[in-house]
Amino acid sequence: MSDDSKATIDEFLDVVNMTPKEIESWLDTEESQSVGQKDGDDESIGHKSGKRIVELLQKKKSDYTDDDLSHMKKVISYVHRHTAQKPSSDIEDSRWRYSLKNWGHDPLK
Repeated sequence: MSDDSKATIDEFLDVVNMTPKEIESWLDTEESQSVGQKDGDDESIGHKSGKRIVELLQKKKSDYTDDDLSHMKKVISYVHRHTAQKPSSDIEDSRWRYSLKNWGHDPLK
């Protein structure tokens, strides 16, 4: 595995601060399903990503594919970009937090 791949995996594991079980439980909530951009169907891009993140967290590092690493980079980029847009109001019950949780990151952790 290349150094670049290791760095991507490490950063992915750093920004995703929810466990697979926490993500799965979250994805089952109405709040999770109420946010995010939909791409032609009923499920948002972030919600689909959350399912993929659970799969990635349950995989052995040695089994990661180039497509897996590409998705990890997408998650890293989204979390960094979205956390920079933190609202000034209460975030606990905000769409901002709900979107981040769909991507495996709870800003209140």
